[in-house]
Amino acid sequence: MKYKQIKWLILFLPTITIAIWEYIRHELLLSYISMEMGNFLSPILVFIVTLVFLRHLFSILERIQEELRLEKTRKAALIEREKLARELHDGIAQSLFLLSVKMNKFGRKNHLEHDADFQRIKQTLQHVHEDTRQAITNLKYLPHEDTFSWTETIYQYVTELKNHHLMDVQLDWGIRENTLSSKEKVELFACIKEAVVNVIKHAKTNRVWIFSEEIDNGWICQVKDQGIGFLNETLQSSKGYGLQIIKDRARDMEWEFSIKKADNENIIELKKESK
Repeated sequence: MKYKQIKWLILFLPTITIAIWEYIRHELLLSYISMEMGNFLSPILVFIVTLVFLRHLFSILERIQEELRLEKTRKAALIEREKLARELHDGIAQSLFLLSVKMNKFGRKNHLEHDADFQRIKQTLQHVHEDTRQAITNLKYLPHEDTFSWTETIYQYVTELKNHHLMDVQLDWGIRENTLSSKEKVELFACIKEAVVNVIKHAKTNRVWIFSEEIDNGWICQVKDQGIGFLNETLQSSKGYGLQIIKDRARDMEWEFSIKKADNENIIELKKESK
């Protein structure tokens, strides 16, 4: 049923109801129902018809209005995402590409093709450029709320690590989709990525475990490896910048953050306990 049809029905249904009632009353029921009783029953009948039919029509109307509101919201969000993607492409992505070209020229000019530090810088720059390009692609498409699964992004990320970084990643994910709010999902995923990058850069291992589970009063998420481990001054050193980012995110979200070593494993842990 169309929006305009519903509005006209809402407008005319009480009038039609009272007209039909008055016709039936005068033509068929006048000998059985007195005028006083008929006048008393008229508003009751209109109320019953309104309650039965108009409530249903109002619910349909409200659903249509909500669908229109959601569609406008999705359209506005998609426009903003496309705008942001364009700004990233025209700004950061192009700047990273030009920087990569200059880095290659600088390396050839100074014969740094076999310099380990220079190659690591180039690799980092390449990863940043790839992440930026992927972010641009993701921004161009607005995931459908009914089909989009945030948990699926965790599995896709693990697949990407295995394919692009040749990492041996073991995933044991136990946090349900509806346990986290939208903001918590974004922040937790960012922390996991930062922790994994930290392992890739500093742990000198290609094996990592991502583990999460729900507990009675919240949840726990861990990123574990068996690399060279953490120094006492990790959070204060330049190598600990990524860990500092995780610590700051956890503090802002009121999560517990810890780094520890147990059973020859280095563990970065995030924990939320319900208050």
